[in-house]
Amino acid sequence: MKVPTLENNRVKLSLLDLSNYEHLAPIAQQPNLVQFSPSKIDTPNDLKAYVQKAVDGYYHKTTIPFIVFDKQTSRYAGNSHFMNISWKNKVVEIGSTWIGREFQGTGLNKNMKFLMLQHAFESLEVDKVAFRVDERNIRSRKAVEKLGATLEGIMRKDTLMLDGFKRSTCCYGILKEEWPKIKETVFDGF
Repeated sequence: MKVPTLENNRVKLSLLDLSNYEHLAPIAQQPNLVQFSPSKIDTPNDLKAYVQKAVDGYYHKTTIPFIVFDKQTSRYAGNSHFMNISWKNKVVEIGSTWIGREFQGTGLNKNMKFLMLQHAFESLEVDKVAFRVDERNIRSRKAVEKLGATLEGIMRKDTLMLDGFKRSTCCYGILKEEWPKIKETVFDGF
């Protein structure tokens, strides 16, 4: 599976792998960057294991991990993945997204999500894009809702976090037939 580079004037998403992940090390070390994630990335070994897991998923065709480059600042900003891919059901999840604090609230995430949604619906031809967000992560929930995703339900106490807390996960989705209107209204001008 050949992964194209996804890019616009603001951001470039290219395949994350063991040859480029070290660009993310300074970002991954920011305190509490992934406090609502079950992943540990804050040490060099943890980050490498995280990327190795993504690379393994890529080779099994269940994950497409991207490294995020902010063209506005000419700096690497973080990562995001297509994950839990079900080719049979034509469903893909956008997740495992984290970007450095200095990139948050700058419009970078919206540009990333536009490119990923466009690729999912228009190139991969999926029927649904899903998002899973920790119920406590109000900022991410609002961001996903601004994208036009619908809250489909909450899976109660379904994910064990690093600190032993059992989180509840909000499940959001965008359907193929919803994409044209979302593209026109939410992403007008992209």
